[in-house]
Amino acid sequence: MVYQITRDRIAFPDPRLAEDDGLLAIGGDLSVDRLLAAYRQGIYPWYTDEYPILWWSPDPRFVLFPEELKVSRSIAKILRHNDFRVTVNRAFRQVVRSCAKVPRRGQQGTWITADMIAAYQRLFEKGHAVSVESWLGDELAGGLYGVIIGRCFFGESMFAWEPNASKIAFVKFVGFLRENGIRVIDCQMRTAHLERFGGRFIPLAHFLDILSGGCDEPMPVWPVSLWPEKT
Repeated sequence: MVYQITRDRIAFPDPRLAEDDGLLAIGGDLSVDRLLAAYRQGIYPWYTDEYPILWWSPDPRFVLFPEELKVSRSIAKILRHNDFRVTVNRAFRQVVRSCAKVPRRGQQGTWITADMIAAYQRLFEKGHAVSVESWLGDELAGGLYGVIIGRCFFGESMFAWEPNASKIAFVKFVGFLRENGIRVIDCQMRTAHLERFGGRFIPLAHFLDILSGGCDEPMPVWPVSLWPEKT
C-alpha cells in the first residue's frame, strides 16, 4: 500500500510498510523539517517533474560502512600522483547543479529537479547537507553531495567532468568519515560503482537500528580541505 501524506502534518508511515520496490508514500513537501524526519526514518524522496513527490525506503538497503571501504590499485595510483585538490562545502550549489546536468547511462532527464535543488540548498544552510569537490586547478572537476544527521551520512548524487574526479572525492571523504566515527553511508540503491568501493545490502531493520542511535550523535566538524592535507 502506498500512503498519502499531507502538507499540514509532518509524519510518515512505518518504512517497513513500503511496497516491494521500496515506494512508501506520496505527497507532502520538501521542507527542512520533513526531509530531516524522513531521513531519520530511512526514507528519501525520489521523483521527476512528471510525478508528485514520491518517498522511498527499499528493503534490503544498500549501504557502505566507512571501515569497509575498498580502494582499487588504479585509484591508489591516482592518489599518489596528487592531481586533484579535494575540498568540503566550497561549492555546494555548483555541485548539486552539476549532478543534475551530468548524463547518466540508461536515464533520460533527472530526478534533481529545481524544487529538489532549492530544498537541499535549504538543508545546506541549516548545516544538514554537505558537498565534496574535486578541483583541477581552479576548475570544478567532480564531486558529490548528501545529507548528514548526527553520525549518519545519506549520499545523494555524484558527478565527474574529468575521469576519476568524483572517485577521488569519494575516497577522501569516506576516509574522513571513518576517522570521525560515522556509522553508515546510505547509498540508497545498489550500483556496480559503489559495490566496487565496498557497498553491500543489509536488512532494512538493521539499517533503521543504526539510524535510531547514530542520528542523535554529534555531527563532525567539516574541514575546509580534505586533500592534500595542510602542512
